[in-house]
Amino acid sequence: MSNSKNVLTIAYPESHPGTASTKITFHNETPDLEALFNPGAAEGPRRCFVTDATVATLPVLKKFFARFDDGICGNDILLILGSGEAYKTIESVLEIVKTAVDAGFARKDLFVGIGGGVICDMTGFAASLFKRGATCQFVPTTLLAMVDASIGGKTGCDFENYKNMIGAFWPAQEIHIYPEFVQSLSKEQYRSGLGEAIKTGLLYDNELYELFKNKPEELLNRDKETVYNVITKCAQAKAKVVEQDFTEKNIRMFLNLGHTFGHALETLAGLGTIPHGDAVAWGIGREAVLCAREEICSESFKDEVLSVLAKYDWCTDAVPSSVTGGGIGERLLAVMKKDKKNASSKIRLVLQKGLNETFTEEIEDSKILAVLK
Repeated sequence: MSNSKNVLTIAYPESHPGTASTKITFHNETPDLEALFNPGAAEGPRRCFVTDATVATLPVLKKFFARFDDGICGNDILLILGSGEAYKTIESVLEIVKTAVDAGFARKDLFVGIGGGVICDMTGFAASLFKRGATCQFVPTTLLAMVDASIGGKTGCDFENYKNMIGAFWPAQEIHIYPEFVQSLSKEQYRSGLGEAIKTGLLYDNELYELFKNKPEELLNRDKETVYNVITKCAQAKAKVVEQDFTEKNIRMFLNLGHTFGHALETLAGLGTIPHGDAVAWGIGREAVLCAREEICSESFKDEVLSVLAKYDWCTDAVPSSVTGGGIGERLLAVMKKDKKNASSKIRLVLQKGLNETFTEEIEDSKILAVLK
């Protein structure tokens, strides 16, 4: 603390994000959460397990969830929320908090999210709020959550149709990744996860990008070895970035490649209408087109990116056909202006000169509108 005439300054230590580190374990076997967590165990912290109605019906988790009678197993509790983006609300977050409060949980107890990005985001956010901060762990069950959403501590929920507008940096103490879950995903959910994975390849990993470019059959057919390779590469890349820039002051911003366009599309279409990864892939395409128009990247790089995206049936049109009505470009632009990453009235985008050559820049409205027509 320093003190001078009429001025008092309090110096704070770096904020504590709930855990000193995150341990990510890759389980190359069939998920067995009963053995992993032993619900109802007499020793250790109490656990509040949070999942959604879809994950709760997965056959591979039947034995685990059957241990809970009316949501209770010994000192542990289970909360099942609705499935999908429509339930990613502050009301759902507060329902998690209320469940723990009503059960008499203490700050030393544990929140465990079992599900996709929506469940992991909300469980982590609820943990950050509960008694000013409790510990959380995740078991991601979607490809998107395994390669991106569960890693790095960004938690939160949507607000008034704006994507992830409320939240906190609150990482999980442990993450248990079972690639086997990927085999049970719908085609839509799986492709959404691939959208975040190709982003990682463009940003950091030539080999991963080449995999998307040259082996679409292996990826689309969910070859187990290929899927495991994609998940581990993405997790390692994101872990390295988060370790260097936890609160997104500089290089972590690159992870938003495609997201400013993508989040605006999700909002305009109605949250949950377009899968997140599909929206990100479309946004990657729009940013590539913008870079080529502004001579930031070559025409050949832009054409290659659009060609790879098309192999996975991601939209590469200026505006997806799923969004209707007039003035779509202007409406998308208006949403983009509310993006969290903006530092001024201009929109900040993540742009690429080429593969693994990334930077951020504020872009004039007219240049953004030009790639939305």
